[in-house]
Amino acid sequence: MNADPAATASVGLVESKRASFDEPLRLKGGAVLPQFDIAYETYGELNASRSNAVLVCHALNASHHVAGHYAGDARDVGWWDNLVGPGKPLDTRRFFVVGSNYLGSCFGSTGPASINPATGKPWGADFPLVTVEDWVAAQARLADRLGIERFAAAIGGSLGAMQALQWTLSFPERVRHAIVIAATPRLSAQNIAFNEVARQAIMTDPDFHGGHYYDQGVVPRRGLRIARMIGHITYLSDDAMMEKFGRVLRGKSGPRFDFDIDFEIESYLRYQGDKFASYFDANTYLRITKALDYYDPAADFGGDLAAAVARAQAAFLVVSFTSDWRFSTTRSREIVRALLEAHKIVSYVEVDAPQGHDAFLMDDPRYHGALRAYFDSIDL
Repeated sequence: MNADPAATASVGLVESKRASFDEPLRLKGGAVLPQFDIAYETYGELNASRSNAVLVCHALNASHHVAGHYAGDARDVGWWDNLVGPGKPLDTRRFFVVGSNYLGSCFGSTGPASINPATGKPWGADFPLVTVEDWVAAQARLADRLGIERFAAAIGGSLGAMQALQWTLSFPERVRHAIVIAATPRLSAQNIAFNEVARQAIMTDPDFHGGHYYDQGVVPRRGLRIARMIGHITYLSDDAMMEKFGRVLRGKSGPRFDFDIDFEIESYLRYQGDKFASYFDANTYLRITKALDYYDPAADFGGDLAAAVARAQAAFLVVSFTSDWRFSTTRSREIVRALLEAHKIVSYVEVDAPQGHDAFLMDDPRYHGALRAYFDSIDL
């Protein structure tokens, strides 16, 4: 199905929905959530055979708001609006798309800022640590609620890609295709180190109060700012930074020889940090980065990734980007090799893109062309 330029448009006005579950959910770490909510959005229509559903799994600081916009704010466009919609690579004229917000988030699903039914107060630091496996288990309950026995595909980038991969392992009979983008099968020591520095920035903020800052009426903004600045550096390539900012001074003819902003890149990072700290929850950030650190599907198989993915029944598309140094192409190739060794159907696309890890969010025609071709090949 080729794109019809006249039909390539946003899904338009959308509404955030919430599904509540009263049956307890036992988490991988041993804790039990007595009840929980999952925030989600849907786009397109579920067909009569319920065979056209696609699950979109989001990355670290995104949400279930994948495409379209909310009433009264046309600027609040979904984070993957360039990919999802009528005539777009993930075409909502053909597919029923579900965007699900993971547990522990601060965007509608039950998380640290939610009320703990046992105390009547926000969970705060008492909210248990969650894992990629826990997110997938909760998403499966959402799929049940929506009457989806089997997804045509699960797709995600970065942390979302881990969820798409895990779907094929936790519920191999419930997903036919997995699109795994800018991924890694497990974090390297360097990546865990970046996450730990970010967590320490938050936890050593005087306003953190051991994670119970809600009770104090404060937010550990300084720690969140630094955490975001650290993370943002890892999402961009060196070439992208040089092209966008270089060593340009901000409105000056020379350095001021103080610790105020001199370079444009400093201004950009401070802006990103301030923006992030104004809307994201620190307890959520701590738990998401730990979920990243813990994910390792090969751990229960003696480190043998091929043995871990042997139970998958899905066909795979794996996509990586040459300038992504956080989750490098080597890590995607590791996934591909394991899938091939396990005799799975897999396609691999390596895109020569300059943006770094964030390339999976960009509107690269080669990248989007590969996704379009793959989705067009899915039989419904």
